[in-house]
Amino acid sequence: MAGMTAPPSPGGWRIAAIGLLGLAAAMGIGRFAFTPLLPLMQQQGLTFIEGGWLASANYLGYLIGALLSAAITPAPQRAARWGLAGVAVLTVATGLTHSFPAWLLLRFGAGVASAFVLVGIAAWALAALSRLQRGALAGVVFAGVGVGIALAGLVGLVAGVRQVAPDRAWIALGAIAAIVCVVSWPSLRAADVPSAGAHVPPPAARGDGLQWRLILCYGAFGFGYIVPATFLPAFARQLIDDAAVFGWVWPAFGAAAALSTWLSTRWAGQVAPHRLWAGSQLVMAVGVLAPALAPSLASTLLSALCIGGTFMVATMAGLQHARASAGAAAPRLIAAMTAAFAIGQLIGPLTIRGSATGAAIMWPSALAALVLLTSSAALWRLPAPRSPATVSDPPNRSRG
Repeated sequence: MAGMTAPPSPGGWRIAAIGLLGLAAAMGIGRFAFTPLLPLMQQQGLTFIEGGWLASANYLGYLIGALLSAAITPAPQRAARWGLAGVAVLTVATGLTHSFPAWLLLRFGAGVASAFVLVGIAAWALAALSRLQRGALAGVVFAGVGVGIALAGLVGLVAGVRQVAPDRAWIALGAIAAIVCVVSWPSLRAADVPSAGAHVPPPAARGDGLQWRLILCYGAFGFGYIVPATFLPAFARQLIDDAAVFGWVWPAFGAAAALSTWLSTRWAGQVAPHRLWAGSQLVMAVGVLAPALAPSLASTLLSALCIGGTFMVATMAGLQHARASAGAAAPRLIAAMTAAFAIGQLIGPLTIRGSATGAAIMWPSALAALVLLTSSAALWRLPAPRSPATVSDPPNRSRG
């Protein structure tokens, strides 16, 4: 409201908590809630091909949101606030209709909103934590994605076991996203990070080649992980049609993602971000191939742990490297990387035709693994950021 002053700038742990909640709602719900609910929607008549189109609509929205973020570079907190509001409204609306065209539009809109939140939260939280010399708390912020995925997975599990209609699960997840939006709103009004708007200078010309490599590798990452990240519960359901069993795959994926970022800041805090990113993609390639080469519940669970345990580490390391490399222009580079990532994950689901087993996923999975391995080799040879301290400050025991 006019005349109101912004609340005082939040401290390190509050920034980390708001970042965690924001990414949990935007990514765990706005982006990935569809994954655990897909088997339930299939039980009500949704085909696998239609599921692929709904996933791609969300990924297209994510791409558009990232491109808009790169073009207009809104103030990070404003992008996060309104993105969270959009995720909440659009998720609730998904549960209020059974129209496939409406679902396409709603999942597209949720993708746009979630991209704004990711770019906004990443730019705001990483800069604020670095200024407070609490860079190690970035692991807490990015754990939010895994927390949100695990939460959405548990909602899907309960809905499947109790035979609750998926529309009620959508509404419940939308209500959770609305609560996160309300709780986060005051802290995201704090004017503690200057807007990155149109006045941000472009990156130095000598850094353009490096930044394009980062953008291309981040796009390769998006393509490489997305098929299992979209269809893992559907893989598991085709192996054993018991919600009390296949429903645990997605919570396991989310739990691995949530723990991975925190553990990586504790155990790999001195590893250069681009090499942490490269190593994560090597493990991810194993997870991509496992259910394609040896379809079983065990290989599906291995895939959940390998990909869930690395994709947020790769995300965090990639964005940290971008911030350390680009300085004041980091929000624009992060938005460009997010757009490339979105292009990769938009293409991924379209490589699968028919059922999500056997030959239908063999060659797409092999291609995805090859892309990840090639990207890892390119990342390993990148120079380290010039300002390592801005990437991830080592944990300071005296600060807790």
